[in-house]
Amino acid sequence: QVQLVESGGGLVETGDSLRLSCVASGRTFNTYTMAWFRQPSGKEREIVARITWSGATYYTDSVKGRFIISRDNAKNAVYLQMNSLKLETTAVYSCAARARPNGAYDYWGQGTQVTVST
Repeated sequence: QVQLVESGGGLVETGDSLRLSCVASGRTFNTYTMAWFRQPSGKEREIVARITWSGATYYTDSVKGRFIISRDNAKNAVYLQMNSLKLETTAVYSCAARARPNGAYDYWGQGTQVTVST
């Protein structure tokens, strides 16, 4: 059974940093594109960042320069380092994985809550 399990969320203050982790099990994700999505309460889910098997990255404009996505294939894990957190960072963050270069994601985690307060 394939599982993606996120951790590292919590309650922080504006300007703080937080590192999210997502560990996959059930298969090897070395060749998968991995991504982080977020969904603020009452809003649609949006992609935050993604990283391909080769290490190429993409960031949504609002997090460029503040967030860093990385992966450790030996650990079957993907990380999201979030710096200079803002109030609008508050959301449920989920990781996802897809086998193909484009298109829908095949696997999703349950998500971890990140709440930023003043």
